[in-house]
Amino acid sequence: MKANVMLFAVFPYVAVALAIFVGAYRALVRPSTLSSLTTQILESRMLFWGSIPFHWGIVLVLAGHLVALVLPRGLLLWNTVPLRLLLLEATGLVLGLLALTGVLILAWRRLSDARVRSVTSRMDVVVLALLVLSMATGILTAVLYRYGSVWFTAVFTPYLWSLVTLRPRPELPADLPWMVQLHALNFFVLLAVLPFSRLIHVVTLPLGYLYRPWQVVIWQRSEDARTGLPGRRST
Repeated sequence: MKANVMLFAVFPYVAVALAIFVGAYRALVRPSTLSSLTTQILESRMLFWGSIPFHWGIVLVLAGHLVALVLPRGLLLWNTVPLRLLLLEATGLVLGLLALTGVLILAWRRLSDARVRSVTSRMDVVVLALLVLSMATGILTAVLYRYGSVWFTAVFTPYLWSLVTLRPRPELPADLPWMVQLHALNFFVLLAVLPFSRLIHVVTLPLGYLYRPWQVVIWQRSEDARTGLPGRRST
């Protein structure tokens, strides 16, 4: 019971605290580290085929989890029709497979391309491993323990709200299969490492573009007196 309390009543708050305070430190003291360092110039084909399915898949899966958290009654009402329930479950599974395919391509890109591997940090590997684990356990949960959109609202929705209201109820996920518990715990681990990784760029918004002045770039052609070749100069 003590281990369950540590994992599902204490650690979630530790993860949230790290995400907030370390993220705020980077935003205020080291803002230049918030953006993700692109490696597209090193290799772009696998980056495209990995990034697009991963981002679309993970965003829509997280949106589905959010609906279950915010509108549990509406989700249960939707599931009262068997066809709609099956459609929702199938859609979630396909999106999970899409996200897993994307993150596996990104991981393979990091490990197989020497130039990309040379600029890959240990934290990049840790984050990719956690993302693969999250996608894999989520898909296995969907396959082995069907109708998650139903039992999620009965177990995890009240559990997550208990954390929000500062009255944690770790007994709620205690009786769930270990696979489901691992999937939930992995989310908090990802949240804890988020501010220490490049993944923090997902919570930053380019708000500066809304109010900064226009940057005017003027190109002027000039003639090189020695070579006779046209040149370009920007101001």
